[in-house]
Amino acid sequence: QVQLVESGGGLVQPGGSLRLSCTASGRSVSISVMGWYRQAPGKERELVGFITIGGVTNYADSVKGRFTILRDNVQNTVYLQMNSLKPEDTAVYYCNLRSSPAYGINSWGKGTLVTVSS
Repeated sequence: QVQLVESGGGLVQPGGSLRLSCTASGRSVSISVMGWYRQAPGKERELVGFITIGGVTNYADSVKGRFTILRDNVQNTVYLQMNSLKPEDTAVYYCNLRSSPAYGINSWGKGTLVTVSS
């Protein structure tokens, strides 16, 4: 069974940085599409970005140029480096792991709260 554990959330001032971690067990992140999503209060969950098996990354326009997804295959961990944070980045951030369709795995972490406020 796949388990994902996020960490690294907290309170940060506008313009600051945070790095979130997502450590997986039960499946290698190197053979999965790893995504980061977020859900702000009163809003639907939205995609922040993802990294493919081949290492290609893609980001939502709202975070492009500020956020970076990194993958450490040895630690079986994916990171979300967030720079130049804005109050509108405040949300619960979730990690997602998806396998190829043949395996049908689509797992979520429990989320970590990021609050951007002065």
